[in-house]
Amino acid sequence: MFDPSTAPRVFAVPPGSDFPKALVAGLHSRGTGLPPEALARVQLVVNTRRMARRVRDLFDKGPACLLPRLSLVTDLGESINLAQIPPAIPALRRRLELTQLVSKLLEQQPDLAARSSLFDLSDSLAALIDEMQGEGVSPEAIRQLDVSDMSGHWARAQAFIGIADRFVETGENALDAQARQRRVVENLIARWQAEPPQHPVILAGSTGSRGTTLMLMEAIARLPQGALILPGYDFDQPDAVWTRLDEALTSEDHPQYRFRKLMTMLDLRPDQIEHWTSDAPPSAARNRLVSLALRPAPITDAWMTEGPQLTDLTEATADLTLVEAQSPRSEALAIALRLRQAAETGQTAALITPDRMLTRQVSAALDRWNITPDDSAGLPLQLSPPGRFLRHVAGLFARRLDGEALLTLLKHPLCHGGDERGSHLLHTRDLELDLRRHGPPFPDGPSLTAFAIRKEVSEGWVQWLIQHFCDQQISGELPLSEWVTRLRRLAEAISTGSSGESGPLWDKNAGQKALAVLTALEDESGHGGQMTAHDFADLLGALLAGEEVRDRDAPHPRIMIWGTLEARVQGADLLILGGLNEGSWPEAPAPDPWLNRQMRDKVGLLLPERRIGLSAHDFQQAIGAPEVWLTRATRSDDAETVPSRWLNRLTNLLQGLPDQGGRSALTKMRDRGGQWLRWSEQLEHAPEIKAAARPSPRPPVASRPRRLSVTEIKRLIRDPYAIYAKHVLRLKPLDPLVQAPDALLRGIVIHEILEHFVKDSVLDTALLNRENFLKRAEMLLDQHVAWPTARKLWLARLERIADDFLTAETARRGDGGPVAFEAAMKLVLAPLDVTIVGRADRIDLNTRGAVRLIDYKTGTAPTESQQAKFDKQLLIEAAMAEQGGIEGFDPLPVAEAVFIGMGGSYKEVPAPLAKEPTDKVLAELKELISAYLKPDQGFSSRRMLHKDTDIGDYDHLARFGEWDRTAETKPEDLS
Repeated sequence: MFDPSTAPRVFAVPPGSDFPKALVAGLHSRGTGLPPEALARVQLVVNTRRMARRVRDLFDKGPACLLPRLSLVTDLGESINLAQIPPAIPALRRRLELTQLVSKLLEQQPDLAARSSLFDLSDSLAALIDEMQGEGVSPEAIRQLDVSDMSGHWARAQAFIGIADRFVETGENALDAQARQRRVVENLIARWQAEPPQHPVILAGSTGSRGTTLMLMEAIARLPQGALILPGYDFDQPDAVWTRLDEALTSEDHPQYRFRKLMTMLDLRPDQIEHWTSDAPPSAARNRLVSLALRPAPITDAWMTEGPQLTDLTEATADLTLVEAQSPRSEALAIALRLRQAAETGQTAALITPDRMLTRQVSAALDRWNITPDDSAGLPLQLSPPGRFLRHVAGLFARRLDGEALLTLLKHPLCHGGDERGSHLLHTRDLELDLRRHGPPFPDGPSLTAFAIRKEVSEGWVQWLIQHFCDQQISGELPLSEWVTRLRRLAEAISTGSSGESGPLWDKNAGQKALAVLTALEDESGHGGQMTAHDFADLLGALLAGEEVRDRDAPHPRIMIWGTLEARVQGADLLILGGLNEGSWPEAPAPDPWLNRQMRDKVGLLLPERRIGLSAHDFQQAIGAPEVWLTRATRSDDAETVPSRWLNRLTNLLQGLPDQGGRSALTKMRDRGGQWLRWSEQLEHAPEIKAAARPSPRPPVASRPRRLSVTEIKRLIRDPYAIYAKHVLRLKPLDPLVQAPDALLRGIVIHEILEHFVKDSVLDTALLNRENFLKRAEMLLDQHVAWPTARKLWLARLERIADDFLTAETARRGDGGPVAFEAAMKLVLAPLDVTIVGRADRIDLNTRGAVRLIDYKTGTAPTESQQAKFDKQLLIEAAMAEQGGIEGFDPLPVAEAVFIGMGGSYKEVPAPLAKEPTDKVLAELKELISAYLKPDQGFSSRRMLHKDTDIGDYDHLARFGEWDRTAETKPEDLS
C-alpha cells in the first residue's frame, strides 16, 4: 500500500474535514488497483470506540470491499503479549487504597489538610500516579527536584507524594491500567524491533497527547509499512512558526504543539507531512484565517506582516455566524431555534460545547417543539433517579432523621413501587400535613405510631416506615463492606415498600448502571478499610458523579449534542460551538496541589496547559466545518464574562484588517447572530399584560369577621387583606416542613421559662435568684428544643440578661406581685356585636389594688409611638381589663402596662397609657372595627406595612410582586 521509504510516514487531514470520512476515502483510494485482499491485510488502529464505530459505518455504506483489521490503541498488543502481563488492578481498588492511606496521614498530621478534602486529595493523587505511569516518570525523579525556593510547601507535598512510591514502583502482579498499558506497548515495540510486521499498520486520529501513545506512534511510523494519519493538521502554518513550538512552557497551549513534538521525535520537517487525500477542506480560506489568529503569543507580530495577505476574508467568514447573547438563557434559546430550523430543513446539526449547563438549557428549549437531541454525554448518574435515591438513603446513616429527609425519600418515584403505591402516596400526604402541624422536627417510632393512630393508617405501612427510616444513623466507623451491604439492603427494602413486591430501583438503564457501580464497590470493598457514615456518603457520591447514563428516549436522528471529544470523530452540515467563554471553553486548568509547572516540565510530566492545547485543537478542527456558529453569553448569572481566547484572537484579527474587509466581515457575522437573538427575544416576549392592581376585596357584611384576637388588630391596621384571607376565606398558612429553632419557637420557650420561674418564686421567694433561673431555663430548653446549638445559644442569651431581669423583678415585687399567667381576656364591643379575645402573659396587682399588665417579647418591643398607632395590643388589653374583660377578675384600674424585652439585652418599654387613655383606645377600636363592617370598605393588601421588605402570609394570594406599594387599590364586591 505504501512505497518503500527511509523516512517515517506521516499523513494528515486539514482542519474542518470529516476525519473518519477522509480516512476511509483515503484507504479506498490507495486500495485502487490492488487485489481485494490487500485492504484486509491493513491493520487500522484508532483511538476511541466511537471512531471505530464510525469507520465501520462508513465502510458498510460502500462500495463493497473486504474490511481492514480494526483495533483500538488500548487493545493493540494484547494478542501478542509475550510477557503474559496479568490484568490491571481495578481503578476503584487503587482509589480505595489511596483513600485509606491519605486518611491515616491526615489523622497523624491534621495540619496537612482538612478532613473534608480527603476524597479530593485521594483523587488528585491517583491522577498524579496515573500520569507518572503513563509518562514513564519514576518517584525518584520527583524526589530529586530542586525545590530550594519552596521547601515549606514541598515538605507537605512530599508527605503525600511518598504514598505514590508503593504504587508506581510495583511488581508485575499489581500494575495499574496506565502502567500495564505502557508495559504492553513496550513489549509490542520490542517484538516489532525483532520481527517487524510486513503488512500495513496505520494509526489514525491520535494527537499523541499522552506519553504511551506517543511512544507507540513513533514505533508505528518507523515500521516498513507503518503510517500515521493526524487529524486537524495546520498545513498553512509557516516553518518559522513550527520551530517556535519546541518549548513546552510557552507552547503547550497551542493547537499544533503535539504535532511539533511528534515531528521532533521522528526528525521530520513540516513539509514532510503529506496530505492523506487530495480533497480540499470545506473552507481553505477560513483555515488560513484561523491559523493566523491562533499563532503562538510570542510571535503574533505575524498579524502585521501576514494579515494584509488575507484577501479572501469575505469567503472565509461567509458561513460564520457570531452570537453574543446577553445571558446564557438567551444564548441557549438562539441555539435551539437554529437547531429547530435544521430539523425542519433536513440539515444535520450539532452543538459542541464542554458546558453541560448550556446543553441542558438547549435541550429544555428544544423540548417545547418535541425535539430530543442525541446527547452523547447523557446525564450524570448522581442526578438520575437511582443516583439521587441511593444518595438519600446513604444520608440516613450520616444524619439524624428529620421531616425533610423522610418525605424526600417517601415521595421519590423509586420508593414503595408496586400496586400499592397509590395508598403509599396517600399516607405520605397525610404524614406531611401531620408533621407540618404537629411535628416533631425529628420523627421517631413513637411519633410515627401516634400519627398512625390519629389517621388510622394501616399497621403494615407504619411498621415498614419505622423499621426502615428510624434509628438508621450510625456514629462510629464500619468496614466499607458493611456499609455497602447496609446500603443495598436498605435501598431495596425502601424501594420494595410494605407490599413486599419487587421494587423498581434497578430497572431501566439508569438503575442497571447504579447497580453496576454498587456491585463494583461491593467487590472491592475489602480494600476500603474502616470509614464513617459521612465518608461513605461522600465516597458514594463521588463514584456516582463519575458515571453517566444515556436516556433511552429515541433522539432526533439529525440533531446532536457533542462534547469536544465526540466531535473529533463525527461530521455535520452545521456545527455550533457554544459557551465560548474563558473558564468554559477552554476550561480553567485544575489546580495541582503537588507540582508546579516548572517542576512538571523538569521531570517530564504533562503541563496544565495540555488540556487547553487539546481544546484549542478541537476548536481549530470544528471551526473549519462547512457552516459554523460561534456563540457566547456576555454575562453569566452574576458577572460579565470574558470571551474565549480563540474567539478573542479571531475578532481582534478581523478588526485589525479593515482594508481587507475584516471589519465588515465581522459586522456581518454579528448581524447574522443578532437576527437570531431578536427572533429568540420575540419568542420569549409575552403579550403585554396590564399591571395588576392592589386587591381590596369587599365581602358581604354577614361574612366579615365577628371575632378577632388582640394581636390581630395590628394586622387589621397594617394588612387588612390578611384578615380577609384568614377569617373570610378561612385559609391558614401551611406550617413549614423543615422545622427550625426560629423566633416563634424561641418566644414560646422563653415565655414558658419565665412563667415557671415566676410561679416558683411566688411560692418561695428564696428561689428568686440567678442559679434557679438558669437551672429552670436549662431544663425547659432541654425539654422543648431539639437542636443542641440553639439550646446553648439561647441559654447564653438568658445568662447575659439574667441579672438585669432579676433586679427588675425584685423591684416589681416591692410593689405587689403576679396573680395570673396566660389569663384569658374577652370583650364584646357593643353595639357592633364583635368580640375581642386575647391572653395576657402575666397580670400583677400592686399594693393599691391596680393592675399591672406584662407582655414578654423575645424580639424587638414596639416603641411608644408604634403602640399608639399600630401595635395596640397592651393598650387594648388595658381597656379590656378596666371593662372587666379579664376572666375571673372584676373591672380594675390599670396602673401600668409594659413590654419586657428578653432578646439580646433586657429592656422595658411601657405602654403610653397617659397619652392613650383606655376610653380613647376603646373608642378608636370601635371606630376601626365599625369601618370594616361597612359594605363599601375593602380589605386592602399591605395597607400600612412597617417596611416594604416585610413578608405577609398571604402576599402570594394577593399577587404581590405584580404590583407595588404605589399601586392603587382595586375594590371588588364579592357576593
